[in-house]
Amino acid sequence: MNIKELGKKIRQAVLEANTSLRKDVVWLLRQAEKKEKSPLPKAYLKAVLENARCAYKEKLAICQDTGLGIVFVELAKDADFGIKEIHTIEHQVSLAYKDFGLRNSVVSPFERRNPQFGPPEIYVEYTRFKYTRIVFMAKGFGSENKTKLFMLNPNEDIEPYVLKAVKAAGPEACPPFIIGIGIGGTSEKALFLAKKALLADLRRRNPDRFLDFWQARLLEKVNSLNIGPMALGGSATALAVRMQQEKTHIAGLPLGVNISCWALRSAEFKI
Repeated sequence: MNIKELGKKIRQAVLEANTSLRKDVVWLLRQAEKKEKSPLPKAYLKAVLENARCAYKEKLAICQDTGLGIVFVELAKDADFGIKEIHTIEHQVSLAYKDFGLRNSVVSPFERRNPQFGPPEIYVEYTRFKYTRIVFMAKGFGSENKTKLFMLNPNEDIEPYVLKAVKAAGPEACPPFIIGIGIGGTSEKALFLAKKALLADLRRRNPDRFLDFWQARLLEKVNSLNIGPMALGGSATALAVRMQQEKTHIAGLPLGVNISCWALRSAEFKI
Protein backbone atom coordinates (compact mmCIF):
# COMPACT_ATOMS: atom_id res chain seq x y z
CA MET A 1 0.00 0.00 0.00
CA ASN A 2 1.32 3.42 -0.97
CA ILE A 3 1.85 5.31 2.31
CA LYS A 4 1.83 8.74 0.66
CA GLU A 5 -1.46 8.01 -1.11
CA LEU A 6 -2.98 6.61 2.09
CA GLY A 7 -2.01 9.73 4.05
CA LYS A 8 -3.41 12.08 1.41
CA LYS A 9 -6.71 10.21 1.14
CA ILE A 10 -7.27 9.96 4.89
CA ARG A 11 -6.70 13.72 5.27
CA GLN A 12 -9.25 14.39 2.54
CA ALA A 13 -11.74 12.04 4.21
CA VAL A 14 -11.38 13.93 7.52
CA LEU A 15 -12.13 17.24 5.78
CA GLU A 16 -14.99 15.83 3.73
CA ALA A 17 -16.68 14.12 6.67
CA ASN A 18 -16.56 17.23 8.85
CA THR A 19 -17.63 19.80 6.24
CA SER A 20 -19.81 17.95 3.71
CA LEU A 21 -22.89 16.23 5.09
CA ARG A 22 -23.47 12.84 3.49
CA LYS A 23 -25.76 12.95 0.43
CA ASP A 24 -28.04 10.25 1.81
CA VAL A 25 -28.51 12.21 5.07
CA VAL A 26 -29.25 15.44 3.17
CA TRP A 27 -31.82 13.55 1.07
CA LEU A 28 -33.56 12.21 4.17
CA LEU A 29 -33.55 15.62 5.85
CA ARG A 30 -35.19 17.16 2.77
CA GLN A 31 -37.82 14.43 2.74
CA ALA A 32 -38.52 14.99 6.43
CA GLU A 33 -38.78 18.77 5.97
CA LYS A 34 -41.26 18.37 3.10
CA LYS A 35 -43.46 16.00 5.10
CA GLU A 36 -43.34 17.91 8.39
CA LYS A 37 -46.54 19.85 9.09
CA SER A 38 -45.75 21.38 12.50
CA PRO A 39 -44.22 24.88 12.09
CA LEU A 40 -41.42 24.70 14.70
CA PRO A 41 -40.01 21.29 13.72
CA LYS A 42 -40.26 22.29 10.05
CA ALA A 43 -38.33 25.52 10.71
CA TYR A 44 -35.65 23.59 12.58
CA LEU A 45 -35.20 21.13 9.71
CA LYS A 46 -34.85 24.07 7.28
CA ALA A 47 -32.19 25.56 9.56
CA VAL A 48 -30.31 22.25 9.67
CA LEU A 49 -30.29 22.04 5.87
CA GLU A 50 -29.10 25.64 5.59
CA ASN A 51 -26.35 24.90 8.10
CA ALA A 52 -25.22 21.94 5.98
CA ARG A 53 -25.28 24.08 2.82
CA CYS A 54 -23.16 26.81 4.42
CA ALA A 55 -20.68 24.30 5.85
CA TYR A 56 -20.19 22.73 2.42
CA LYS A 57 -19.83 26.08 0.66
CA GLU A 58 -17.42 27.62 3.16
CA LYS A 59 -15.57 24.37 4.05
CA LEU A 60 -16.47 24.85 7.72
CA ALA A 61 -17.34 22.23 10.33
CA ILE A 62 -20.97 21.09 10.18
CA CYS A 63 -21.01 20.96 13.99
CA GLN A 64 -18.79 22.49 16.65
CA ASP A 65 -18.34 18.99 18.10
CA THR A 66 -16.07 17.54 15.42
CA GLY A 67 -16.17 14.28 17.30
CA LEU A 68 -13.74 11.51 18.05
CA GLY A 69 -12.31 10.14 14.81
CA ILE A 70 -13.11 6.51 14.01
CA VAL A 71 -11.52 4.66 11.10
CA PHE A 72 -12.92 1.42 9.70
CA VAL A 73 -10.45 -0.49 7.52
CA GLU A 74 -11.79 -3.34 5.37
CA LEU A 75 -8.69 -4.97 3.94
CA ALA A 76 -8.41 -6.48 0.49
CA LYS A 77 -7.58 -10.18 0.53
CA ASP A 78 -4.01 -9.54 -0.63
CA ALA A 79 -3.44 -6.16 1.06
CA ASP A 80 -0.03 -5.28 2.47
CA PHE A 81 -1.11 -3.57 5.69
CA GLY A 82 0.71 -3.31 9.01
CA ILE A 83 1.91 -1.04 11.80
CA LYS A 84 3.34 1.51 9.35
CA GLU A 85 -0.09 2.02 7.80
CA ILE A 86 -1.72 2.23 11.25
CA HIS A 87 0.74 4.92 12.32
CA THR A 88 0.14 6.81 9.07
CA ILE A 89 -3.61 6.86 9.69
CA GLU A 90 -3.17 7.96 13.30
CA HIS A 91 -0.73 10.72 12.40
CA GLN A 92 -2.64 12.06 9.39
CA VAL A 93 -6.02 12.13 11.15
CA SER A 94 -4.51 14.09 14.06
CA LEU A 95 -2.67 16.41 11.68
CA ALA A 96 -5.78 16.96 9.56
CA TYR A 97 -7.82 17.96 12.61
CA LYS A 98 -5.17 20.52 13.51
CA ASP A 99 -4.54 21.82 9.98
CA PHE A 100 -8.23 22.19 9.11
CA GLY A 101 -9.09 24.02 12.33
CA LEU A 102 -11.24 21.24 13.79
CA ARG A 103 -11.73 21.00 17.53
CA ASN A 104 -9.18 19.16 19.68
CA SER A 105 -11.41 16.96 21.80
CA VAL A 106 -9.27 13.95 22.75
CA VAL A 107 -8.19 13.69 26.40
CA SER A 108 -7.02 11.12 28.93
CA PRO A 109 -10.11 9.54 30.55
CA PHE A 110 -8.84 10.41 34.05
CA GLU A 111 -6.72 13.56 33.74
CA ARG A 112 -9.06 15.39 31.30
CA ARG A 113 -6.35 17.97 30.57
CA ASN A 114 -4.52 19.22 27.46
CA PRO A 115 -6.95 18.18 24.71
CA GLN A 116 -5.31 16.65 21.63
CA PHE A 117 -6.38 16.24 17.99
CA GLY A 118 -6.13 12.44 18.06
CA PRO A 119 -5.42 9.61 17.76
CA PRO A 120 -8.54 8.07 16.22
CA GLU A 121 -10.05 4.70 17.01
CA ILE A 122 -9.07 2.20 14.28
CA TYR A 123 -10.82 -1.08 13.46
CA VAL A 124 -9.32 -3.50 10.94
CA GLU A 125 -11.28 -6.31 9.27
CA TYR A 126 -10.19 -8.86 6.68
CA THR A 127 -12.31 -9.34 3.56
CA ARG A 128 -12.28 -11.21 0.26
CA PHE A 129 -12.54 -7.98 -1.75
CA LYS A 130 -10.01 -6.99 -4.40
CA TYR A 131 -9.71 -3.51 -2.91
CA THR A 132 -9.27 -1.99 0.55
CA ARG A 133 -12.14 0.21 1.73
CA ILE A 134 -11.45 2.80 4.42
CA VAL A 135 -14.19 4.81 6.12
CA PHE A 136 -13.57 7.77 8.40
CA MET A 137 -16.34 8.71 10.85
CA ALA A 138 -16.46 11.81 13.06
CA LYS A 139 -18.64 10.74 16.01
CA GLY A 140 -19.86 13.53 18.26
CA PHE A 141 -20.42 12.65 21.88
CA GLY A 142 -23.79 14.32 22.38
CA SER A 143 -25.15 11.23 20.67
CA GLU A 144 -22.33 8.78 21.47
CA ASN A 145 -23.04 9.26 25.17
CA LYS A 146 -26.52 7.83 24.56
CA THR A 147 -25.23 4.45 23.39
CA LYS A 148 -26.99 1.53 25.07
CA LEU A 149 -26.12 -2.14 25.48
CA PHE A 150 -28.81 -4.60 26.52
CA MET A 151 -27.96 -8.21 27.32
CA LEU A 152 -31.30 -9.87 26.71
CA ASN A 153 -32.71 -13.33 27.12
CA PRO A 154 -33.11 -15.21 23.82
CA ASN A 155 -36.92 -14.89 23.84
CA GLU A 156 -37.12 -11.17 24.59
CA ASP A 157 -38.54 -8.61 22.17
CA ILE A 158 -35.97 -6.00 21.12
CA GLU A 159 -38.55 -3.29 20.34
CA PRO A 160 -39.14 -1.92 23.87
CA TYR A 161 -35.39 -1.68 24.48
CA VAL A 162 -34.78 0.28 21.27
CA LEU A 163 -37.59 2.67 22.20
CA LYS A 164 -36.15 2.96 25.70
CA ALA A 165 -32.79 3.99 24.25
CA VAL A 166 -34.41 6.60 21.99
CA LYS A 167 -36.46 8.08 24.83
CA ALA A 168 -33.33 8.30 26.99
CA ALA A 169 -31.46 10.09 24.19
CA GLY A 170 -34.06 12.85 23.91
CA PRO A 171 -33.03 16.39 22.89
CA GLU A 172 -29.46 16.00 24.19
CA ALA A 173 -28.57 13.79 21.21
CA CYS A 174 -29.89 16.35 18.67
CA PRO A 175 -32.72 14.58 16.85
CA PRO A 176 -33.76 13.66 14.23
CA PHE A 177 -31.63 10.58 14.80
CA ILE A 178 -30.08 7.93 12.63
CA ILE A 179 -30.20 4.76 14.74
CA GLY A 180 -27.68 1.95 14.37
CA ILE A 181 -28.60 -1.42 15.86
CA GLY A 182 -26.35 -4.44 16.32
CA ILE A 183 -27.76 -7.83 17.30
CA GLY A 184 -25.84 -10.93 18.26
CA GLY A 185 -22.21 -11.77 18.81
CA THR A 186 -20.92 -10.80 22.24
CA SER A 187 -21.45 -7.53 24.07
CA GLU A 188 -18.62 -5.67 22.33
CA LYS A 189 -19.52 -7.12 18.94
CA ALA A 190 -23.13 -5.95 19.21
CA LEU A 191 -21.94 -2.41 19.87
CA PHE A 192 -19.47 -2.57 16.99
CA LEU A 193 -22.19 -3.76 14.63
CA ALA A 194 -24.49 -0.97 15.81
CA LYS A 195 -21.92 1.69 14.98
CA LYS A 196 -20.96 0.12 11.68
CA ALA A 197 -24.63 -0.04 10.69
CA LEU A 198 -24.53 3.77 10.51
CA LEU A 199 -22.16 3.55 7.53
CA ALA A 200 -24.82 2.05 5.23
CA ASP A 201 -26.32 4.12 2.41
CA LEU A 202 -29.56 5.26 4.05
CA ARG A 203 -31.34 5.54 0.69
CA ARG A 204 -31.05 1.81 0.08
CA ARG A 205 -32.97 -1.03 1.65
CA ASN A 206 -31.22 -3.64 3.74
CA PRO A 207 -30.29 -6.62 1.52
CA ASP A 208 -31.34 -8.85 4.43
CA ARG A 209 -35.15 -8.89 4.05
CA PHE A 210 -35.76 -9.84 7.66
CA LEU A 211 -33.63 -6.95 8.95
CA ASP A 212 -35.23 -4.64 6.37
CA PHE A 213 -38.63 -5.51 7.84
CA TRP A 214 -37.38 -4.75 11.36
CA GLN A 215 -35.81 -1.46 10.27
CA ALA A 216 -39.13 -0.23 8.84
CA ARG A 217 -41.08 -1.43 11.87
CA LEU A 218 -38.75 0.20 14.38
CA LEU A 219 -38.59 3.47 12.43
CA GLU A 220 -42.38 3.68 12.49
CA LYS A 221 -42.46 2.98 16.24
CA VAL A 222 -39.71 5.51 16.98
CA ASN A 223 -41.42 8.25 14.97
CA SER A 224 -44.69 7.60 16.78
CA LEU A 225 -42.98 8.78 20.00
CA ASN A 226 -43.52 12.37 18.78
CA ILE A 227 -40.16 13.56 20.13
CA GLY A 228 -39.37 15.19 16.79
CA PRO A 229 -36.51 17.45 15.69
CA MET A 230 -34.76 18.86 18.79
CA ALA A 231 -37.66 17.44 20.83
CA LEU A 232 -40.02 20.05 19.37
CA GLY A 233 -42.56 17.40 18.45
CA GLY A 234 -43.48 16.35 14.95
CA SER A 235 -43.11 13.26 12.82
CA ALA A 236 -39.31 13.04 12.38
CA THR A 237 -37.82 11.68 15.59
CA ALA A 238 -35.56 9.52 13.43
CA LEU A 239 -34.58 9.66 9.79
CA ALA A 240 -33.55 6.02 9.51
CA VAL A 241 -32.88 2.80 11.40
CA ARG A 242 -30.14 0.49 10.17
CA MET A 243 -29.33 -2.97 11.53
CA GLN A 244 -26.58 -5.57 11.37
CA GLN A 245 -26.57 -9.02 12.93
CA GLU A 246 -24.18 -11.83 13.76
CA LYS A 247 -24.63 -15.30 15.19
CA THR A 248 -24.59 -15.48 18.98
CA HIS A 249 -24.73 -17.94 21.88
CA ILE A 250 -27.89 -19.96 22.53
CA ALA A 251 -28.23 -18.45 26.02
CA GLY A 252 -28.22 -14.76 25.08
CA LEU A 253 -29.28 -11.94 22.80
CA PRO A 254 -26.87 -8.98 22.89
CA LEU A 255 -28.48 -5.77 21.59
CA GLY A 256 -26.43 -2.66 20.89
CA VAL A 257 -28.06 0.69 20.07
CA ASN A 258 -25.80 3.45 18.75
CA ILE A 259 -27.57 6.73 18.04
CA SER A 260 -26.28 9.42 15.74
CA CYS A 261 -27.55 12.97 15.70
CA TRP A 262 -28.79 14.35 12.36
CA ALA A 263 -25.15 15.26 11.55
CA LEU A 264 -24.08 11.72 10.68
CA ARG A 265 -20.59 12.38 9.31
CA SER A 266 -18.47 9.89 7.40
CA ALA A 267 -16.43 9.72 4.21
CA GLU A 268 -14.83 6.75 2.49
CA PHE A 269 -12.31 5.83 -0.16
CA LYS A 270 -10.86 2.73 -1.77
CA ILE A 271 -7.26 1.80 -2.41
